[in-house]
Amino acid sequence: MNQESTAQAGQGRPPAGKRAVLGLVLPIFFRYRRRLALGLVALIAVDFLQLIIPHLLKIGVDGLADGTATTNHLLAIGGLILLIAFFVAILRFAWRYLIVGFSRLLERHLRNRIFSHILTLDRHFFERRTTGDIMAHASNDLLAVQMACGMGLVAAVDALVMSCAAIGFMVHIHLRLTLLALLPMPLLALCTRLLSARLHQRFNIVQEQFSLLTEFVRTTLVSIRLVKAYTMENLQKRDFEKLGRSYVHSNIRVATIQGLLFPVAGLVGNMGMLLVLYFGGRLVIAGRISLGDFVAFITYLYMLVWPMMAIGWVTNLGQRGMTSLGRIHELLSAAPRLQDRLPAKRPAMPVPGFRLRDLDFVYPAATHPALRHVSLDIGPGILGLTGRTGSGKSTLCKLLARLYPVADGCLFFAGSDVNSLSLDAVRSRIGYVGQETVLFSDTVAANIAMGRPGACRAEIEEAARQAAIHHEILQLPKGYETMIGERGVKLSGGQRQRLALARALLCRRPVLIIDDALSALDVETEYAVIVALRQGLRGKTVLIVSQRIKLLSETDEIVIMEQGTVVDRGGHEELFRRNALYRFMYEKQLHEPGVGTNNVTTGQSASSLKQGINV
Repeated sequence: MNQESTAQAGQGRPPAGKRAVLGLVLPIFFRYRRRLALGLVALIAVDFLQLIIPHLLKIGVDGLADGTATTNHLLAIGGLILLIAFFVAILRFAWRYLIVGFSRLLERHLRNRIFSHILTLDRHFFERRTTGDIMAHASNDLLAVQMACGMGLVAAVDALVMSCAAIGFMVHIHLRLTLLALLPMPLLALCTRLLSARLHQRFNIVQEQFSLLTEFVRTTLVSIRLVKAYTMENLQKRDFEKLGRSYVHSNIRVATIQGLLFPVAGLVGNMGMLLVLYFGGRLVIAGRISLGDFVAFITYLYMLVWPMMAIGWVTNLGQRGMTSLGRIHELLSAAPRLQDRLPAKRPAMPVPGFRLRDLDFVYPAATHPALRHVSLDIGPGILGLTGRTGSGKSTLCKLLARLYPVADGCLFFAGSDVNSLSLDAVRSRIGYVGQETVLFSDTVAANIAMGRPGACRAEIEEAARQAAIHHEILQLPKGYETMIGERGVKLSGGQRQRLALARALLCRRPVLIIDDALSALDVETEYAVIVALRQGLRGKTVLIVSQRIKLLSETDEIVIMEQGTVVDRGGHEELFRRNALYRFMYEKQLHEPGVGTNNVTTGQSASSLKQGINV
């Protein structure tokens, strides 16, 4: 696995500005502005209540120093401190509920937006980005944004209010002593600026390596049977350990920056404390400030140490949040290449079918066209599509299913240029069964009914019968309620293909495209499926991609592709006589055990085959 290529996958466009990145969260801040305002009021109230306590201590200490303090007087001061502590506890709960709760609401909004946006993207995006990278955006990156907008916001406001108020009280006690206490502050500002820039870069690397780690785990779990079959467990462990070491190393580099920020802030605070102890003590000895003023000043300075240390923490959270928010912005800025052109219309579709005129197609980043000057009419009936591997059959199916964009005037559906129709209008009329069978860790019934969640059990069973899998489902432990495991691991390859076919049939769409999705079936089951398709899909358009002559001979017509173009078209017997490739396929399969062309001879006419199917 190439780490650099994955890490650089999203670097195709220049980084967005801070204004554009912050535009993702500012509307959410505005939406919950009242909640935030109440939370900030509670937070500021806590700060000011805490600032009253040093003043009360000053009164008590001065009373003890000049001998005017009484027991009742000291008890009153202690009672006030306890009362303030009680209100501080209540208000702390309030701001945590309001502000930290807001950060969770923001996280939910961003997660929903990310998921909704991902559903709009097309194949080109998913061919460039790994699943692990996308999952990292919805987990690690969102967590960093949530922390920055939650505790980061709290720490920033708390540090600002506390520092300004504490400095104000300190100035009120003694101006010059305050200036001495704040003398080391520029050092903290300089160190924070230098370290925060490196923190941003290093945290970005951490997030990218987390994506690599997530993707590696995902691919290993998905292909666990292959890993065990090839005894690759030790190799996978070594590769995972290598990725883990890189991830830990990058985190340690981030922790190094964090480890410097906090001690620097503490050092600056303690330097100020040292200056206050020396010069402030001399002022007390000289009688220029009272002992109570000195104790209050020390207390305020101690309160100021937290805001100084918070600068490092807030910087850390802020840089992490901005880095992650930038990555999320990049994801949300990705646009599908295949988009509706307004105004889009829905076809009346008197006859479901396609018309291709001089269609060319080149995959993104490819150097050679996958399809060249394809002209073809596909109407009601069962059309077979065959050819050598790489001849463009699957590409043609993907274009018909509107998975990739095409030029104007090249592809027509129901008499209209597909670019004048909405994607939903076309896709909602096409049942597509691809080469890769996609099943979910759910019941058999739920997998079949995915395209029509409201389908009743009778409709689900009828679709299963048409796909020739109903009786096999009944033999499962719980029938249609059997959990089939992730990606259908409890089923055979042929069973998975027929479940996918049943799902497409249940949708009852006028067009059905089967892209080599019957390859795992034996000849007898394949024959049962084609018979069911003929009976259940009369008047509809069916396109079946296959290399098997037995299946092709039972279609209405066969199209042969070669090097991205249509080279021949006709019935089984006709193509056998005139097309060398088709004849070679026939003779090769005739001698393959279990695959052969039983009952398919050159003497049989297409019409007799169709009659045999209808019997």
